Amino acid sequence: MFENKPDDRPLFLATASYDHTIRLWEARTGTCYLSFAYPDMHVNRLEITPDKGKLVAACNPHIRLFDLNSMAPHLPVRTFESHTKNVMAVGFQYTGQMMYSGSEDGTVKIWDLRVRECQREFRSVSPINTVVLHPNQTELISGDQNGNIRVWDLRADLCSCELVPEVGTPIRSLTVMWDGTMVVAANERGTCYVWRSLQGEQTMTEFEPLHKLQAHNGYILKCLLSPGNKYLATASSDKTVKIWNVDGFKLEKVLTGHRRWVWDCDFSRNGEYLVTASSDTTARLWSMRAGKEVMMYQAHRRATVCCTLRHD
Repeated sequence: MFENKPDDRPLFLATASYDHTIRLWEARTGTCYLSFAYPDMHVNRLEITPDKGKLVAACNPHIRLFDLNSMAPHLPVRTFESHTKNVMAVGFQYTGQMMYSGSEDGTVKIWDLRVRECQREFRSVSPINTVVLHPNQTELISGDQNGNIRVWDLRADLCSCELVPEVGTPIRSLTVMWDGTMVVAANERGTCYVWRSLQGEQTMTEFEPLHKLQAHNGYILKCLLSPGNKYLATASSDKTVKIWNVDGFKLEKVLTGHRRWVWDCDFSRNGEYLVTASSDTTARLWSMRAGKEVMMYQAHRRATVCCTLRHD
């Protein structure tokens, strides 16, 4: 089922579910080699640190860090406490020393992974649903429940830009091209707004409207640009994931098989595979070349709401 290539390396998959477990999988074989419970809270987002050695779980209301190479990887080695509501987004600067997070408490926070305390904080008026780091490593972009997109300049400690594509329509997901030239925002009406991002004066990013894509009839729960800047994936409450070619935003593939909402998705590093997480309790791996499911991961007992895929 898998294409054999000289550069193929083991694929590592992490999933989290409303059954209050996190599971770690060898993605190519479908083997779940570790499962651990977190009965006191649920996980909204999973990310693996750039060094691939640690797993971060964005919870309600804390963030927990797990060392995957330790003798007890199921025990958090650090808990970050400052948010007061659901943490909906988490990610890292490329060096792995700085972590950012966004929460329904209306804040975006900056953390140093070597300490527990929040280093900096940006306040929004409404709950934050999504945050991404621009590839220039100096700007965070957040999307909130009131439909606002804000760019936070980490050097100047201020909001340098604000976009409001549809007033009052929640922004569910944001994604930025790996070279920083395009930003996509997906909302609860199934629409993706696309901007060309340009380096403006004084190194601040400027946004030029490029495209409006009516991608789904239901909510878009996750949008993601692929490595190589070729595809945009949109995961939806309509049970499908659609794959769009960013050259003209033509629909290339519709991935069908999930029986309920598709909450999350993540590309492999080479862009050959996409993993998805769904309320039908499963995660699934798809071949981008064939547009077909190549593996299903079925062990969770309730909705699988987040996933992350990385090469070892």
